[in-house]
Amino acid sequence: MATPDFIRTLRADAGHQLLWLPGVTAIVFDDQGRVLLGRRADNGKWSVVGGIPDPGEQPAECAVREVYEETAVRCVAERVVLVEALEQVTYDNGDICQFMDITIRCRAVGGEPRVNDDESLEVGWFPLDGLPDLHETGLFRIKQAMADAPTWFARG
Repeated sequence: MATPDFIRTLRADAGHQLLWLPGVTAIVFDDQGRVLLGRRADNGKWSVVGGIPDPGEQPAECAVREVYEETAVRCVAERVVLVEALEQVTYDNGDICQFMDITIRCRAVGGEPRVNDDESLEVGWFPLDGLPDLHETGLFRIKQAMADAPTWFARG
């Protein structure tokens, strides 16, 4: 995930200390029930699509923007699937972040998946019974997006 300019500005003053940041994950399904995934350029692993909202940007707008920027697929946001504070992450450069993730189920409405920026090596549609190796958080988000259930919240 590319670092937005506003975070670079914060880092100029904050250094490597913990930043508490918003994050948005988009679980996108097509009309065949396949899910859209990207293979990340930073670690080579398959992942669901996500990113950081710009200041003032609504989470649903962020989901739609990130999906298009990374995959060239047009989508519409349908519902909030999950809200969760994630574990702290320390990046190779020493920056520490913790994200409050809002996962949104989306429906594809146009475009053919292709690598559309420098954040992905590959993108594509995958049937639910043929997913590549995904981190457990991505699998959980896909499962929650498929469920006809209320928004999932972690219980402390």
